[in-house]
Amino acid sequence: MKYKDYYNILGVSRTASEEEIKKAYRKLARKFHPDVSKELNAEERFKEVSEAYETLRDSEKRAAYDRLGNYQQGQDFQPSPEWSQQFGSGGFSFEDFDLADLFAGLAGRGQGRRGGPSSAMPGQDLEATARITLEEAHRGAEINLDLVTQEYDNSGFPRRTPRRIKTRIPKGATEGQRLRIPGKGGAGKNGGRDGDLYLTVELLPHPLFRVSGHDLSLDVPIAPWEAVLGAEVQAPTLDGAVRLKIPAGTRSGQKLRLTNRGLSKPGSGAGDLFAIIQIVIPPVVNDHERTLFKQLAESSNFDPREHFRQEVTNGGG
Repeated sequence: MKYKDYYNILGVSRTASEEEIKKAYRKLARKFHPDVSKELNAEERFKEVSEAYETLRDSEKRAAYDRLGNYQQGQDFQPSPEWSQQFGSGGFSFEDFDLADLFAGLAGRGQGRRGGPSSAMPGQDLEATARITLEEAHRGAEINLDLVTQEYDNSGFPRRTPRRIKTRIPKGATEGQRLRIPGKGGAGKNGGRDGDLYLTVELLPHPLFRVSGHDLSLDVPIAPWEAVLGAEVQAPTLDGAVRLKIPAGTRSGQKLRLTNRGLSKPGSGAGDLFAIIQIVIPPVVNDHERTLFKQLAESSNFDPREHFRQEVTNGGG
């Protein structure tokens, strides 16, 4: 088990009063609340601060925490036999527990020993990655996730339970977006609310499209004569093929915008699709085609390296 220095997290001494602990928590909660904070890793810090406060605000849990001893933050440790006898149960192993899990379970056991009513405990919030295709992000999709959630046994200790969760990803989800699914986390105890599921969207690589927010990029190969003369070609989109007009004299690397042909946006509308032109040389030509290319080379005055000669002339004097 890794040690968490709850006093250091809240920035208070080990002899701090309840009021000092509460005051420190309120200050840090305002600073790191993920809805308003611009601090780096605000959400993780907010959870850390809340976890520390939930333990130190409760006199019984704070006393049990103090009995663990004082270690360095992140140091591996195991509760002493005396601690295990008082707060644990026979044959109980602490190796697979997080400190927050331990004290979440301790709350129910402590109240049970006093004979009072057990208080409601909220379920654990879960984090998961939703790996979806670009088409699923475009239209929305139902996905199944195999997760491990936290439940509590009859003694109040948490246990890990496999669980399959079905949830819907709304259309317009983007790479790295974080979605909150209420009530899909761990089960609450004694009437406590179920935890939430937080999904981070990860878009699987697509064979054609590159993604930037709701905009898409697509390489469109064209032949040299299509670039010179202009053409209409079919270009794929997430909603099917469309006709793309290639203006005469189009250059390789030129971008053509197809408005509202990108990834759907939540509610309505879509991003844009940028067709990036790639002029492709035929890998094999027959004798007739070779003759035509030779005639073009002999009759054309076009010199793509004219600027080389100009630079040499200007520099050489």
